[in-house]
Amino acid sequence: MSNVSNQLLSGALSGFATTVCLQPFDLLKTRLQQGDGTIRSGRSASLLISTTQDVVTASGLKGLWRGTEASLVRNVPGVALYMTSLTQFRTWMATSQYFALVHQRSPPDSANVSVLPKLTSTGNLLAGATTRVGVGLLLNPFSVLKARYESNMYAYDSLGGAFVSIVRQGPHELLRGFLASSLRDAPYAGLFVVFYEGIKREASYLAPPSSVSHSALIHSISAASAGALATMITQPFDVIKTKVQVRQEDRYHGFIKTVHTIWQQRGISGYFDGASLRMSRKVLSSAIGWAAYEGILMFVKTSGLRKQHI
Repeated sequence: MSNVSNQLLSGALSGFATTVCLQPFDLLKTRLQQGDGTIRSGRSASLLISTTQDVVTASGLKGLWRGTEASLVRNVPGVALYMTSLTQFRTWMATSQYFALVHQRSPPDSANVSVLPKLTSTGNLLAGATTRVGVGLLLNPFSVLKARYESNMYAYDSLGGAFVSIVRQGPHELLRGFLASSLRDAPYAGLFVVFYEGIKREASYLAPPSSVSHSALIHSISAASAGALATMITQPFDVIKTKVQVRQEDRYHGFIKTVHTIWQQRGISGYFDGASLRMSRKVLSSAIGWAAYEGILMFVKTSGLRKQHI
């Protein structure tokens, strides 16, 4: 298999694993964020508990996995495309003297650290942001589908029927929430790659990985830490994006209108609805996803080297 094929497969498996395991976090986050601030009351913890109880009472535990099909349609190709495009873009950028990380200390056993390209912080920031926005534009229709399928404000009978319904509303509906998504995803992805590579590099100096399992642990901890930092910085845009994609009232039509509406109704706290759920989801998905992605690539590379020596 070619490098691109390996990267696509690794990304797809990563996206599948994180989606199936963590769908309840996405569903509950969407339910918390979809509400209209004029009728919202209660503390975050009690709202989370009551929302979970409502879902389980109405549909049983399986109700927490509602929208898994839509999430898989969005996340499996999305993660595969993002991680592959990011790796390819970073590989290309590493050939430039402006972005290649030339002066770098190497851990004692650098072979077990990573198989990904090494860039400066500026290079990682640009690579992550640019790739995420490009893939986000391509897959935005599926993001709208995912958000609405997780919501309980739409009575869709099937995944196909839901998608046809959105398509019939025209291109504007297919790209609904893209601005908010971009303002969330560009800084998130850029900062994530910067934090991830930086934490991974420092962790490798402090505790040089001596095995594949040790390396996977470093990848998981680095990705979880990077995901937590990047999530809190970009949380307001996630709330805005969800309301734009789910609510139909005129006051939620458009990015600026939605920002103004949230501020009027709930103030600064309104921009952090579902923050704990998104934080939990991002930390876990980053830890699982990047450990799986880099782990599979390292396994393929190691297997290839072994075959060459046979």
